[in-house]
Amino acid sequence: MNDVRLGALCWNQYTDWPSLLEAGKRADRLGYDTLWTWDHVYPIVGSDDGPMLEAWLTITAWAMATERVRIGLMVGANTFREPSLVAKMATTLDHISDGRAILGIGAAWFETEHVAFGFPFGSGFPERLRWLGEALPVMRGMLHGEGPTARGERYHARQVRNDPPPIQPALPILVGGDGEKVTLKLVAKYADACNIGGGIANVRKKEAVLRDHCAAVGRDEREIERTTGIGTVVIRDSREEARRVFRSIFERNGKATLWQDQPVGTPQDVAERLAPYLEIGYRHLVAGFPSPYDEESMTRLVTEVKPALERR
Repeated sequence: MNDVRLGALCWNQYTDWPSLLEAGKRADRLGYDTLWTWDHVYPIVGSDDGPMLEAWLTITAWAMATERVRIGLMVGANTFREPSLVAKMATTLDHISDGRAILGIGAAWFETEHVAFGFPFGSGFPERLRWLGEALPVMRGMLHGEGPTARGERYHARQVRNDPPPIQPALPILVGGDGEKVTLKLVAKYADACNIGGGIANVRKKEAVLRDHCAAVGRDEREIERTTGIGTVVIRDSREEARRVFRSIFERNGKATLWQDQPVGTPQDVAERLAPYLEIGYRHLVAGFPSPYDEESMTRLVTEVKPALERR
């Protein structure tokens, strides 16, 4: 019997706070293992000219309003904040949540919001990856009580102290992204979990690359939890009704173009689509739930799809 873990990624765009708060509380009540939102300040699906709630404040409020679900960003934008501050924030979140925090981090990509808010964007993705490579040892060192010093040109932390330490003996760092040359090597060196998306074929390919990087740096790949984003889930008794709801959700989210090849359909359809991930060891499946956070889909993923997967 497979152990399947489910995450709920509740989009923080085109929504209001009462709705987003209730979505997090619902994920906790339903028994989701993890709860996430995006670290963006402009919408990233559909028109970027719309409402967006800030991510760290969102997950902190969720931490106060929930009891058991683990909470993090999918994933934090490294360009928005100093890594030493991020580690301090994650540690404080760990105390607020009584040991349920996850530090999710990535290199960031959305230039529009960086320009608008005045955040550093660098000369391109390679430079932002170098920044992430400088940031991760600082974050990891602080979470492990090592008093790290930054070892590159971008950051300037010096023997930075993290007091009090996290409640968790090892607050996990999740690195998002699947770049083969740099990102997955950073996962192998510093991460406790990864997040790779893009469909089963892409995940299977990147998994092989990650294993090679682990071998090259002497890391036991079994220490890294595998997570994958499965897309936007809509579940109904009929495929036609599921598609209708799916279209209405994307229309609500900035008149977004419909994503293709999504887990939209009957419970059996969704289970069959997700089963291949379990076969390659990706048992932590993170489902996207845009506003208005469809209650039926959130519920049936836990009560019908998850048991079907675990019986396989």
